[in-house]
Amino acid sequence: MDGGGQYNPRTVEEVFRDFKGRRAGMIKALTTDVEEFYQQCDPEKENLCLYGFPNEQWEVNLPAEEVPPELPEPALGINFARDGMQEKDWLSLVAVHSDAWLLAVAFYFGARFGFDKADRKRLFTMINDLPTIFEVVTGSTKKQPKEKSSISNHSSNKSKSGSKGRGGSEPGRYTKVILAKDEDELVDEEDEEEHGETLCGACGENYAADEFWICCDICEKWFHGKCVKITPARAEHIKQYKCPSCSNKRARP
Repeated sequence: MDGGGQYNPRTVEEVFRDFKGRRAGMIKALTTDVEEFYQQCDPEKENLCLYGFPNEQWEVNLPAEEVPPELPEPALGINFARDGMQEKDWLSLVAVHSDAWLLAVAFYFGARFGFDKADRKRLFTMINDLPTIFEVVTGSTKKQPKEKSSISNHSSNKSKSGSKGRGGSEPGRYTKVILAKDEDELVDEEDEEEHGETLCGACGENYAADEFWICCDICEKWFHGKCVKITPARAEHIKQYKCPSCSNKRARP
């Protein structure tokens, strides 16, 4: 499945070139090609892995059938968590596992071809000079055009009754946009004054009057709807909202 074993990089420079190619492919999947990547990771499918290739391409596929595989395998079953947490945090989780896999492949080559201490140190230094996939994904996701796609949804008035999803807990902040537009502007002013210092649990930026927010019912942190891919219309159907970290904890056995 993976082309890495066909040419077997044997020098530090070749292994690093292999690393950079695979890294570029996976970054592409998690940023510029994120819509396609998201669609391919259907939770209804079997255990899927994200592969990066030396030619800077990526692929979502089943793990290799042979045991043990020719190369270390990426994290298994990334698709199962896709709908159990916010998209931004799911992408970050895949990014972390992708970083771990890239190091595993690079040091697998190093071990296989007898890199000594100096070679391994040089390889790691070259790798460490590049930002991790996690750093790239978390630092640029909110700047991607895709991230803007949900902003227009904040003006939807379909979730006027969305506050019931928060169990009545501080409905002003949760139904901020809807209340300000459909009812009394006084609510908007009060919310702005009370919650002006509230920070988004995803991007860390301040609350703004014209943005839709949603609160985690477990840890009670607040998030921009656009950061966690939740629209007012979708929020209306969520009985209990759990943020990525809370969902992740509860999902683990």
